[in-house]
Amino acid sequence: MRKNALKIATFLVIIASLGACTNDLRDVMALPKNELSPSQVGDSVTMLYVDSAQLKVVVKANRMLVFDRHVKEPLTILPKGVFVTFFDENEKVSATLKANYGVRYDQRHRMEAKYAVEVVNRKGEKLETERLVWDEGSKKIHTDAYVKITRGKSVIEGTGMVSNQDFTQYEIKHVIATWQL
Repeated sequence: MRKNALKIATFLVIIASLGACTNDLRDVMALPKNELSPSQVGDSVTMLYVDSAQLKVVVKANRMLVFDRHVKEPLTILPKGVFVTFFDENEKVSATLKANYGVRYDQRHRMEAKYAVEVVNRKGEKLETERLVWDEGSKKIHTDAYVKITRGKSVIEGTGMVSNQDFTQYEIKHVIATWQL
């Protein structure tokens, strides 16, 4: 009887210890083989774009994730917001852009700003949209999304817009409404 009690107790200890394991083989096997992870991570990052020793653009981000392995095109994700300052030929601020999220595609030299995007030019005119693309090569910004442009006390709403990166010469593709504040 004593031997049987010892065998039963040993069996129960083994069963209990197996149940306490935290890594189920099915969970381990479900993990991705080539999990995408950034090669570089930065907090409170400032990037300067200079051409012929002249400051052209400053990009600031609270967090930066660089993905250049296991991707078709290297990219930089700015998941905690981005603030871009554009400078003219005299290195004076010509416009600013801010957004809650940004992605820069390295080979295409293109950046997408998303969520609560706001561009303000030196005249104080403000563009608001949810998605904006900045093409660094052509120095243009554009969107197919809804836009709201405030100029002093007048407001223009529409869908689709193209502009120079200084946001001084712009065209709204489809004007929906205009009104005064």
